[in-house]
Amino acid sequence: MSGLFQKITEQFNYKLPFVCYCKPNSGKIIALFQKNEELFLLEKASTGFAFVSFDNEKKYLIPENQSDVYVETVNDLDCIFSNYKEYKTDETAKNNFENLVKKALQEIEKGSFEKVVLSRKELIDLVNFQLELVFNSLISNYPTAFNYCFYHPKVGFWMGATPEQLAKIENNKIKTVALAGTQLFTDLQNVSWEEKEIKEQQTVTDFIVNALQTVSSEVIKTEPYSFQAGSIVHIKTDIEATLNSQLDVSNIIDLLHPTPAVCGFPIEIAKEFVLTKEGYEREFYAGYLGEWNKDFLTYKEGSFDLFVNLRCMKLGMDSKLKVTQAQLFIGCGINSGSDPEKEFLETVNKSQTLKKIL
Repeated sequence: MSGLFQKITEQFNYKLPFVCYCKPNSGKIIALFQKNEELFLLEKASTGFAFVSFDNEKKYLIPENQSDVYVETVNDLDCIFSNYKEYKTDETAKNNFENLVKKALQEIEKGSFEKVVLSRKELIDLVNFQLELVFNSLISNYPTAFNYCFYHPKVGFWMGATPEQLAKIENNKIKTVALAGTQLFTDLQNVSWEEKEIKEQQTVTDFIVNALQTVSSEVIKTEPYSFQAGSIVHIKTDIEATLNSQLDVSNIIDLLHPTPAVCGFPIEIAKEFVLTKEGYEREFYAGYLGEWNKDFLTYKEGSFDLFVNLRCMKLGMDSKLKVTQAQLFIGCGINSGSDPEKEFLETVNKSQTLKKIL
């Protein structure tokens, strides 16, 4: 066991908060080990690691000034698994999700909203869960993702490998992405997208560009392109903007979260449908997380590196802090061209990201 994961074990034993993460295409694992069990609220002037819920109601921080910061080089990894245990389809879950999609399509037909992002969760029982092995496996299998594990005794234990950046802000420059559309990876050079998926991704792009135009002097975006994230391919547009001076970063983030990629459009109407019809609480799934006001590799202040909390799971523990269960969160965008059965299959495909690691 590495020194970092020995420290993680100690934190667990004392029920103290921590986060460890590896940025996309990075060879470094960064960890913040909080020295007390207090639950700190996210404040704009703070520095540390942010963890925010989908509904924006829970905004927490592991603060730098209350934590020890560790940086460890990723070891040579050989954790790419070829044997994937196939989980049987839960017919009840399938029917429930397809019925939810049908309700959404009825609302779209009535003109209530243009798009809504619906999700579900799966429960998986775990035996002999080993955090170090699972986390290293995430890095091995998903090097282009933001890989993390987060624990707070008053919040829960979360892990994920998210492909989607919410915002990277530094020196009045902001970088973000519009990510939507999903299919299984076969050949990145010959990907064919349906009109439904192209339209869905364009909605996300337009929302982000319009939001940034209200707070910036210049917005630049690339043409949409196919982007591989593990065994999945998405449509992606890179977006950059020069922010107007003296802006409150918290307000800028609130402009972007949640985007239509995780909520729908128009935002408030779609969000209301999600919160009242999905039938469960998303908690921190489709929220955001990441470095707040500090780059912990360069130690440069005023840097924000935030990601949407997708491809994630909440881990359940027994009284002895042994991990016994994983709740996987998976979703997909619904618009007028959606087919309920195909949308359920999309969630199944996305679930493979974490299932094959587990």
